Amino acid sequence: MDLNGKTIIVTGGGQGLGRAMAVELAGAGANLALIDLNDDPLNEAVQLCKDAGGDARAYLGNVAKEDEVVATFDAIEGDFGEIHGLINNAGILRDGLLIKVKDGAIEKRMSLAEWQAVIDVNLTGVFLCGREAATRMIEKGVQGCIINISSISKAGNMGQSNYSAAKAGVAAMATVWAKELARHGIRSAGIAPGFIATDMVASMKPEALEKMAAGIPLKRLGEPQEVAHTARFILENDYISGRVIELDAALRI
Repeated sequence: MDLNGKTIIVTGGGQGLGRAMAVELAGAGANLALIDLNDDPLNEAVQLCKDAGGDARAYLGNVAKEDEVVATFDAIEGDFGEIHGLINNAGILRDGLLIKVKDGAIEKRMSLAEWQAVIDVNLTGVFLCGREAATRMIEKGVQGCIINISSISKAGNMGQSNYSAAKAGVAAMATVWAKELARHGIRSAGIAPGFIATDMVASMKPEALEKMAAGIPLKRLGEPQEVAHTARFILENDYISGRVIELDAALRI
């Protein structure tokens, strides 16, 4: 896909990996539709995209709510005409052990609310946005691409029953959609990052960051820009579909 003039939606586009990917694609001349829940980060990201050379607009919306997803995609189509790509990036964390035991007694269990909140945003949100993007691409005959942002945690990470389940599902959906949508000229793929130096991670104590990096074969955290480069590579390479690229510096082999 030649990104110049193409419209790419990025959920969770106001900050972190979403913002990095949006700015990277704007540099290739893409139009960015950024979806998030907070105005200020969204507006900052929009300006960064414009500074990088692309057009960009902000859309407030909750990806876990079907009516908001439909309304947001309606607005994006109204503004840009066609949708050529979607990066399903929005996600939240509610980490905790399934069962926390102290001195032989159960102290805490992961609550249904903690489970459901992550599943709603990280898995159902991906489903809703993916379905909406594919519907509109098919209706307008657009040969597009959907990228799901998974995680190294898809293989199972202690303290993340909810997050790991969601990210495994996200990876599986990328493969399923690649098989189902190929007949319509739509590709689907995923990216499973390891430890990436987002603003949230960078704010951790230096000793915690050192310990984290020590367990990575390359001895450093990934940069948001490296995830952004991968997203651009997938969008621009029309023969990539059905695969989840693991971007983790050989942490999980």
